Amino acid sequence: MQVVAGKIVVLGTGGTIAGTAASAEDNIGYTAAQVGVEQLLAAVPGLERAGQGAAFEAEQVAQIDSKDMDDAVWGALAVRCAERLADPQVRGLAITHGTDTLEETAWFLHRVLAGAAHKPVVLVSAMRPATAQAPDGPQNLLDAMAVITTPGARGVVTVAAGEVHGARLVQKVHPYRLHAFASADAGPLGWVEQGTVRLVSHWPHVAVESAKIAIENVAKTPEWPRVEIVLSHAGATGRAVDLLVADGVHGLVVAATGNGTLHHRLQAALERAQAAGVAVRVATRCPLGQVLPRAGDTLRDSQGMSAVKARVDLLLELISRGA
Repeated sequence: MQVVAGKIVVLGTGGTIAGTAASAEDNIGYTAAQVGVEQLLAAVPGLERAGQGAAFEAEQVAQIDSKDMDDAVWGALAVRCAERLADPQVRGLAITHGTDTLEETAWFLHRVLAGAAHKPVVLVSAMRPATAQAPDGPQNLLDAMAVITTPGARGVVTVAAGEVHGARLVQKVHPYRLHAFASADAGPLGWVEQGTVRLVSHWPHVAVESAKIAIENVAKTPEWPRVEIVLSHAGATGRAVDLLVADGVHGLVVAATGNGTLHHRLQAALERAQAAGVAVRVATRCPLGQVLPRAGDTLRDSQGMSAVKARVDLLLELISRGA
């Protein structure tokens, strides 16, 4: 057996993986973020073996339902991740996280963690609470260890239901099935099979210099800009955009129909917002593909990002401007 030197750090943020229900048969009527990360790890048989000789360290960064994720938790988590990744003894990080906003946190961390260029950061979640008759969290934690101990593993990835997904494309696509995540057109980066990672794509590439600048900006910005998401739909009026602008919003991402098409009233409101100094980006609400820009577009597209990930990019852009 290969012995992996150093440490594996597990940072807890709560989520369903740490949730409890009154009945073991209840997989949806639970309360998230009830079990501490150390207790979670202690309940996983074979975890030390999966770590291949690495020492484990656990730390509770937050204890929330991920639907309530906010800037303060993101900032604290990013700074702590950066500090831990800078430790030469740390082989990699696992982050226990709820599924609802996991894709957003994954992309945010990908954009700000230069240390992930050389070490893996694995977001691990569950669709069933810790008290379920057959919880999925323990196996997902074991699979996260398999990723961390894989030679050459790097970048921010997610692990759930035996699949490894990259931060850029991963999306939650089902509200309660165990296989709740997908990566749009590309598919998973690989699978964890009997404790071994079978990779079919490359580990994520991290833009080191931009990530270094991003984490510095995040750490020194006490109040982040407000960036909201709106949706184009039949009967859209644009009134919500006007109200958000009047309320002082700094950025807007719109989940558009098709190839970035917008209801004409909503488009007019977004153009007014842009003229007033609000940064606007256009994503598609379609689950596959991305917006292809067209000549004459008055609003910038999201560079292939989903609406929630375009919001992360715009947020970091505005932070860098000091907005």
